[in-house]
Amino acid sequence: MNIHSLIQLLVVIDECRTSENVIAELERVLRSYKFDFYGLLKQPKPNSDPMSLVLAGRWPEKWPHVYIAKKYVLIDPTVRYLSRAQRPFRWRDTVAAFRADPHRRRMEQMMVDGRNHGLLDGYIFPIHGRSGLLGNMTLGGNVVDLSPSEMSLFEAIAKKTFWRILELRGDADALEQGSTIDTQMTRREMEILNYLADGLTSMDISKLLSISNHTVDWYMNGIQDKLKAKNRQHIVALAFRYGLIS
Repeated sequence: MNIHSLIQLLVVIDECRTSENVIAELERVLRSYKFDFYGLLKQPKPNSDPMSLVLAGRWPEKWPHVYIAKKYVLIDPTVRYLSRAQRPFRWRDTVAAFRADPHRRRMEQMMVDGRNHGLLDGYIFPIHGRSGLLGNMTLGGNVVDLSPSEMSLFEAIAKKTFWRILELRGDADALEQGSTIDTQMTRREMEILNYLADGLTSMDISKLLSISNHTVDWYMNGIQDKLKAKNRQHIVALAFRYGLIS
C-alpha cells in the first residue's frame, strides 16, 4: 500500500474540475487499498430526500435490499456510533459499544449478514462542520488494517472529497445553512435517546444505565429542551428527522 497515493490524492482533488473526476480519483486510490465498497454521504436534514444524501458510492449488489428488508437501519451499530463519534472508527468496534443494548443480537446478525455479502470490515470517517455532523465517508470490503498515518490521511481525504464534490455541484453553502436547533448531544444523552427510540420507559432505561428514574427524566428534559420538542414522542420524531438516530 502506497501512502504517497493518499498524499497525492489530496493534491489532485483540488485540481479536479468536475465531481465525476473527483469520484474517479477517489475510487482509483480505494482500489489500490483493496476497498471494494464505499459511500460518501450527507447527514439527513429535515424533509430531505434520502436519495439526495448519496454523493457517491458502491455497495454489494444485493446488500441494500437485505439492509432495507430486514430494517437494519433501525439498529445499525455503525450509524448509531457515528452520531456520537468525533474521530474515525472501525465497523467491528461498534457492536461492543452497545453491549447492554436490547438489540445487541440483531446488531451482531447485521454484521454477519454484511460479511456474507462481502462486507468483512470497514471504517467510517465522520465529517463535521459548524452545525455539527454533516456527513461521512465509509470504506469497506476486505479486511484492511490502516496505520495511524493512513487513518489521518483518509480522514483528510474524506473531508476534502466531500467539500470538493459539494463545491463543484454548488451545494456547499446550502449544507451549512442548518436549523438553529441544538443537535449536539452528550454521550449519555445519545444513549438515552436511542433507548427512548427503542420504546423503553424511564424505569427501563434507569435499570440499564444503573441510574435513578429522576436522573433519566432530567436527561430527557434536557434533550427535549435542545430539540424544542413538545413531548417524548416528538423527541423521537425530531431525532430521526435530524439524523441523530436511524
